[in-house]
Amino acid sequence: MVNTVVIGGGVGGLTAAQELTERGIDVTVFERNDRFGGKARSMPIMDDPDAVHGEHGFRFFPAYYQHVLDTMNRIPDSNGTVADNLVETEATLIAEIDTPGRVVETTQPQTLQDWVDTLQPAFAEDLPRRDVRFLIERLLYLLTSCDRRREEQLDNISWWDFIDADNRSQEFQDRLAFAVQSLVALQPQRGSARTVGTIYLQLLFGQLNPTKPAERILSGPTNITWIDPWTEYLQDQGVTLSLNTTVSDILFDTQTETITGIELANGETVTADEYVLATPVEGTPQLLTPEMTAAAPELDGVDQLDTAWMNGIQFYLSEDVSITKGHQVYADSPWALTSISQRQFWSSYDIDAAVPEAATGVLSVIASDWETPGMIHDKPARDCTREEIVEEVWAQLKAHLDDVEPQLTDDILVDWFLDPELHETETGVKNNAPLLINTVGSLKHRPPANPDIANLTLASDYVHTNSDLASMESANEAGRRAANAILKRHGHDATASIWSLEEPRVFEPFKKQDQIRYRLGLPHPAETVNSLRSVASRLRNTA
Repeated sequence: MVNTVVIGGGVGGLTAAQELTERGIDVTVFERNDRFGGKARSMPIMDDPDAVHGEHGFRFFPAYYQHVLDTMNRIPDSNGTVADNLVETEATLIAEIDTPGRVVETTQPQTLQDWVDTLQPAFAEDLPRRDVRFLIERLLYLLTSCDRRREEQLDNISWWDFIDADNRSQEFQDRLAFAVQSLVALQPQRGSARTVGTIYLQLLFGQLNPTKPAERILSGPTNITWIDPWTEYLQDQGVTLSLNTTVSDILFDTQTETITGIELANGETVTADEYVLATPVEGTPQLLTPEMTAAAPELDGVDQLDTAWMNGIQFYLSEDVSITKGHQVYADSPWALTSISQRQFWSSYDIDAAVPEAATGVLSVIASDWETPGMIHDKPARDCTREEIVEEVWAQLKAHLDDVEPQLTDDILVDWFLDPELHETETGVKNNAPLLINTVGSLKHRPPANPDIANLTLASDYVHTNSDLASMESANEAGRRAANAILKRHGHDATASIWSLEEPRVFEPFKKQDQIRYRLGLPHPAETVNSLRSVASRLRNTA
């Protein structure tokens, strides 16, 4: 039997373990933390394992996720699967300080007015018409571009420049340029037009697809409703799971250019036939030796990938402030906040028995901008103490939700839980679990799941995947690709399914035409039209 070691027990590592063990491969998973799940894990806020869990951030399952949902549908839980623990949201609140909040339905459109309401947040009905027209043109540009143009041209321009944000209205910048940062931790001025635009379209298609819920979340803390049943299933399948086990070195033979073993922090050496590296992007370069990157140059790009911070905080309240049955996006908050009120969704979890005494509500918040000064502390979040971070996030929430009932007031705040990966330093906080971010030109630094080392595969969200975005979906797809490489090497016919992102078929003929144009070195037709429009605009302005 083929023996495989998986280094890292996050979504990518656990996915690889599942795909391999279901096909008869012997698997051992080593995880450095005391819980599986990686950045997706939840953890008790007190020593009591039954206490309510805090998280790095709430889990979000948009309609374009296919790999994660397929995995969840194969993990038994109670009388069904963990996929049954997903619940659909109904509405998103877009909150701004100086204007009334707008509630946008996230359920599937049923009437003509529902479709109009659904399209409004995407095209922002109160934007200048020239901005809306230009955005639609840019999205059509993406949809009719061939893969090579996207990967070689659009990956080398920022989303901000692609949508000409500097020359658009402030409303356009606030609503559309920065919206993606709040939703998927993409930075519009640094992220590529290829990835940001693609994910923006996928989220829009999810709103318009009548066959899938636009977005879902879990019906309880992540580990309870997903990760714990997952690890129990893997153990039942024969997978050996080892927590609190740090891999300190990968042993590489330069003569055979293969991995010969791994060394644990306790000095023990472990050997196997295959090795799956499923560590996050911030920890992987420390395990890649110069000899390994010389043998597989594609590994050298991992160190060139960039990270940013996206961390969560949970507020435990004496009153359940439901707000909306879905997410809240704080469009003009300095720290790019999003939140969700959890109690209304946690149907499979006894929240009353788990929350701190006197608490009934849980408001889970994510901060995605750690570089901009706050409202009450005139400094970025990374320069604040943990207490100051809590005070600032709470203040930004109150400023945006002053018309919500019951009110967010200091007297209903019982307790809070800030991501424990944030550690205080003399100058602020250090983040031990930053998030991989997409940046202009970064596609060339993403390695494949099967680099040029005979018995090494990669299963993390920095791997080149179809969505190329730091997410559970990318990590899951990477885990499948790693498993498939191992299965192919050992003669297995059955492999894990891989899905491409779905785009309307009506655009396929245009993509094929553009493929010919790109091969001939010709620009996309929309680029020519936009250039002519820019010249005409300049002539009008000088007339």
